Amino acid sequence: MVNYNYAITSGGYLVVSPEPSGKNNQKNEPSGKNNQKTKTEKLQKVLARAGLGSRRACEKLIVAKRVHVDGQLALIGCRVDADSSLVEVDGKSIGVRPDRVVYLLNKPAGVVTTVNDPQGRPVVVELLPSTPRVFPVGRLDIDTEGLLLLTNDGELAHRLTHPSFGVEKEYLVHVNGFPSSEVLRTLRQGVTLKDGITAPAKVSLRAPDVLCLKIKEGRNRQVRRMCNAVGHPVKRLIRTRVGQLTTRHLRPGEWRHLTQKELLTLEQP
Repeated sequence: MVNYNYAITSGGYLVVSPEPSGKNNQKNEPSGKNNQKTKTEKLQKVLARAGLGSRRACEKLIVAKRVHVDGQLALIGCRVDADSSLVEVDGKSIGVRPDRVVYLLNKPAGVVTTVNDPQGRPVVVELLPSTPRVFPVGRLDIDTEGLLLLTNDGELAHRLTHPSFGVEKEYLVHVNGFPSSEVLRTLRQGVTLKDGITAPAKVSLRAPDVLCLKIKEGRNRQVRRMCNAVGHPVKRLIRTRVGQLTTRHLRPGEWRHLTQKELLTLEQP
């Protein structure tokens, strides 16, 4: 009886090949670099590592025709390259890179959101493990505190920062003066800045001089500029939430890994 191997290449083609049945079928191949094979893993193992359930549960997802790899319907026995294959479950991209990391940092004031600083100021990556190398998702200015994500996954960073994906960000804003109901209305409807009118925001008062501001845009220093435009400069600014993620239980300067459940939530459209 002949067994077959199944594999889907990064180009989206299903490759079916007979499995060698004995020593007589083995070929002697040179050991040079040009003959090194791409490392692949069983699809159900990759899905389980991404938090989709046990391997048996992931097999059921494949049998139910809910999994695609590089645009092709996946089959039981399929092997994928976790570094290059696009794996989707129910039409949603699933991050399966084995070396992917996403840190959630409670950024303190006085730290620059970059990987290095020509002026020698403290930078956010110094608060995290040195390997693997990561980069900030978006930017908080040096005086702004709160939630900052850092990752080595460029696709995820794009999803979280591009306005077309509509990821909501929440800020606590301590301002000068006491904003009136008219000021709150202006912030909600849109503020005219040099680079255009801001999109509608959700705004409420937490105290007479403390705003809770929720926006889906990510312009440079947007919250500070919005508050300046309505006559209430910012005294202290803290980002408290991105999507469903919060800095709860993290003191300034502390960080944690995102859970698989949180990662799946971030990757949903």
